[in-house]
Amino acid sequence: MEQIKTFLDSNLANLRFIGLMDVIEILIISFMVYYLIVFTKETRAWSLFKGVFIILVFLLVALLLDMDTILWIASSVFQIAVFALIVILQPELRKALEGLGKKDLIHSVLPFDLSRGEDGLFSDKTIREISKGCTEMGKVKTGALIVVEQKDSLVEYERTGIEVDGIVTSQLLINIFEKNTPLHDGAVIVRGDRVTYATCYLPLSDNMDLSKELGTRHRAGVGISEVSDSMTIIVSEETGKISVAYQGKLTRGVSAPELEEMLRSIQNKSTEEKERIRWKGWPRNEK
Repeated sequence: MEQIKTFLDSNLANLRFIGLMDVIEILIISFMVYYLIVFTKETRAWSLFKGVFIILVFLLVALLLDMDTILWIASSVFQIAVFALIVILQPELRKALEGLGKKDLIHSVLPFDLSRGEDGLFSDKTIREISKGCTEMGKVKTGALIVVEQKDSLVEYERTGIEVDGIVTSQLLINIFEKNTPLHDGAVIVRGDRVTYATCYLPLSDNMDLSKELGTRHRAGVGISEVSDSMTIIVSEETGKISVAYQGKLTRGVSAPELEEMLRSIQNKSTEEKERIRWKGWPRNEK
């Protein structure tokens, strides 16, 4: 009893109450751990971490059973294993850092955006032409992959394609993706109101939650949306249905009006311009 009392007295003397900063630290750590788990569950890193967990359990058993040789080997290769994990997880670490870099904290704080014009990133005519082209290609089941650039540069992927530099029209898009034509294979990149490059190769998504029935075209559309803020429109060659990939998420079975609304959501048109379009004015001859 005396030993218990002595133990409690010695430990209670060092005990202090939780302050405000302690609560903030706990919340920050909890937030980081939660999003780390959510992020890893959507990548191959989740299976890797499960394998590491099994190894740690095995080492714990070895420690309890005094298996000195196994523990010595584990301690010898520990430093090498850390560097090996960094190399193996390089794509996932790059994706996480890119996701952090895409958080536009400055523009979210400032009440204005100097880089945005009145017409936005692209015009309403471009939205209608893309929607019309995708709808027509869907009717005849012509596969298409159209990447609409926002703030993140896609020059890295343009280098893999062929320069077009033409105004976005439904006829141009249909001609590019027409079967057995030189430019139909790969993706088209749209910057502003122009088709800049065609036959571009995009990174494939390694998201394990994507349906197994999706082909390379859909995985490439999701893949480019994971590493950039672009929006990708995919027309299925098998079903003719339109899908949209944005921020790593795939929306399937999109109608023409829904596609136009999604494109308007990233148009970044000024508030005054949107109000001018929404306000049709008084009809002629009405007072």
